[in-house]
Amino acid sequence: MSIPGAGFEYPPQEVSWLKRDALLFANSIGVKADELHFLYELHPDFAVFPTYSLILPFKHTDQETIDFYTRFQAAPIPGVPKFDSRRAVDGQRKITILKPLPPTSKGKKFELRNKVIGVYDKGKAGTVIESEQAIVDKESGEVYTKIVSSGFMVGQGNWGGPKGPSAINYPPPRDKKPDAVHVVQTTAETPLLYRLNGDYNPLHATPEPGQKMGFGGAIIHGLFSWNAAAHGILRELGGSDPNNLKEFQARFASPVIPGDRLTTEIWRTGNIQDGFEDVRFVTSNNSGKIVLSNGRCLLKITGPKSKL
Repeated sequence: MSIPGAGFEYPPQEVSWLKRDALLFANSIGVKADELHFLYELHPDFAVFPTYSLILPFKHTDQETIDFYTRFQAAPIPGVPKFDSRRAVDGQRKITILKPLPPTSKGKKFELRNKVIGVYDKGKAGTVIESEQAIVDKESGEVYTKIVSSGFMVGQGNWGGPKGPSAINYPPPRDKKPDAVHVVQTTAETPLLYRLNGDYNPLHATPEPGQKMGFGGAIIHGLFSWNAAAHGILRELGGSDPNNLKEFQARFASPVIPGDRLTTEIWRTGNIQDGFEDVRFVTSNNSGKIVLSNGRCLLKITGPKSKL
């Protein structure tokens, strides 16, 4: 049986960023003052935080706010129903960093290339759309990052499609204490700052969308928690060196409410691939509920904080 939507490609989309965008992103995910190479544009090792690519499918080339619902109306995918993007949440993300982004896109032309991997019917719960997004130098064709994403269309299932493959799980080691722990205290303002990167979904700013979706009100971007965990792991075990992160992934297990305290427990496995260690993690809120599961990254282990 063929997979619905597989291979469908969206039109390429130009993307761009300034040093100011990189600074805002680093601030919004909790980068600390002793990591100035992410926070000060005149630092000799100034760098874009390595997961910044994830914001570009939202930002495009914009330096102004946008109407999120108009921009991100679910584009028709051949062979599947049309979905309501106002009732969509993140499923999971995986980024593979092939080459670090320059501090600004100025002087180059970058584009987002986005293709569907598959569309899967999960019954009454909804539909999963899995896609691969690449950030590419338009002129040379060189790929800087690849992102595999799954979006969940809440309550929009039962259209007769396949359930899709079982997910690969990456559990943390059993009966072993974490090798590092990173804590982030969110506030009511956390999503209001993060959205300025370009992800202007009203779900994260005003209570009405979240109330309609059963969340009780506004929730924090799943990608804030995802990126904050990436920062915590890079800081605690990777010396805050952007070159030490190769892959990073996690599943969005439950919503995060503004004011939640997020604790990321991090385990080394000792499994090395080309100098990068397989690291596992789980992020929980202050009630102990897991908000990021299936956490895994490939990281060069150097120790805590920045030495740059």
